Amino acid sequence: MAHSHRDTDMPETRPPIDQRALIVVDMQVDFMPGGALPCARGNEIVEGIQAALSSGEYGHIVATQDWHPPGHISFASSHGHHQPFDTIALYGETQTLWPDHCVRATSGAVLDTRLDWSLADVIIRKGSDPRVDSYSGFRDNLGPDGTRPSTGLAGWLHERGVTEVSVCGLAREVCVLWTAEDAARAGFTTRFLWPLTRPVSFASDTATHQRLEHGGIAIVDTASMDPPDA
Repeated sequence: MAHSHRDTDMPETRPPIDQRALIVVDMQVDFMPGGALPCARGNEIVEGIQAALSSGEYGHIVATQDWHPPGHISFASSHGHHQPFDTIALYGETQTLWPDHCVRATSGAVLDTRLDWSLADVIIRKGSDPRVDSYSGFRDNLGPDGTRPSTGLAGWLHERGVTEVSVCGLAREVCVLWTAEDAARAGFTTRFLWPLTRPVSFASDTATHQRLEHGGIAIVDTASMDPPDA
């Protein structure tokens, strides 16, 4: 799907509010500038995400939270001589090795306190299996048994009648992208709120854009995020 400029017809074609969900991905201290695994200019999206949380546009709000045990398999420090951002083969796929980040119950794993998390209906913690990384809010990455176990999020949304999800947060080319792709695979109309995401590296943006288009995911720009009466 092309870079979305459907803002003129989107309000008419979208489902009722109670069928819409906002998924806010991994807005955690370690992914902010100054954190262990900072996203480029991640602080810039805090205000916009708070506006989305309190907009009344979504009947359901989900937050995801990376929640790793110490020594997680995705940490470069768990692999001897490897450095952060090296890649290894893991369970037949390529695994990026990250700096230690979002270790459960540490200050870096905390959801950013500038956002009002009391507005969230549910917080999905992911990445707690020490053997498997977990980018998507819907499913873990491929594990040693050749499957991607569910977090239960798809069922949670389906049971509440949700048909459309809008995805934002950090990091654009990793956890937000994977969450959006899995949302589309699970049958939800999926909107990627591009201005309310930031990547680890802006160099990845073209590839991210291509994957979203390939997956039939609407890339929503700033204009189409304005209220209908704006």
